[in-house]
Amino acid sequence: MKTLTLHELPAVNGVPLAGADETLDDETLRQRACQELLRQAAIAAGLLAADDPPPQQGAVSEAASAAIESLLERELAGPEPDDATCRRWFDANPARFATGERVRLRHVLFAVTPGVDVAALRQRAEACLIDLRAGGRDAAVEADRFAKAAATLSNCPSGAQGGDLGWLAAEDCAPEFAREVFGHAEIGVLARLVHSRFGLHVVEVLERQAGTRPAFEAVQDAVRRTLAHQAWATALRQLLQRLAGQARVQGVALDGATSPLLQ
Repeated sequence: MKTLTLHELPAVNGVPLAGADETLDDETLRQRACQELLRQAAIAAGLLAADDPPPQQGAVSEAASAAIESLLERELAGPEPDDATCRRWFDANPARFATGERVRLRHVLFAVTPGVDVAALRQRAEACLIDLRAGGRDAAVEADRFAKAAATLSNCPSGAQGGDLGWLAAEDCAPEFAREVFGHAEIGVLARLVHSRFGLHVVEVLERQAGTRPAFEAVQDAVRRTLAHQAWATALRQLLQRLAGQARVQGVALDGATSPLLQ
């Protein structure tokens, strides 16, 4: 987190993204930049008046909100996935709609709390992840190393038990955590940090119990919605990348930026 001064205010084409008295994390700045790129694109497209007021503390006008929605409807419209595409995706992702899946986990939690330096926190989490994935071949030694890391670094009470969370179902977890852990085949320390509302997790999957897979016909509509959303999200990221490449962006890195519309 950082307090911004008048000389380093982030901006898009000269429009400030924050006030000098605001303390914002990097992700909030990126979200505001994406929103401002879309607001300015709506003005350029004639969907919004040129004198639309700049956002105040990240909040756009009602007119801007409606104009951005119209812009996205126009720019991101695409064909609906056909049955053959849906079936191929369903066959390639057998665990996605399975019910009753359970996993046995342990984790090291790096909690995001008010005032925490998020960049430094991520560095510590990434260092822990690299260390645990780069260990030796002795399973007993590796188990001990993970337990020690959880006991010394984790901000979760489970650290006292070596980070052990036991057997969990998807409904036992925050949705954003469950999406990263369930419906996959990986065993061992995951190659990525898992993000949740609680912070950054280094996660080890110890065991998996597969769920029951439904027939394609039972979930066909859900598969179609999933693919349509994925296509929409990809198109939105491409639009934002194009707009960022054409804009003068100051004080905020947009690489890997997440639009609030994708959350």
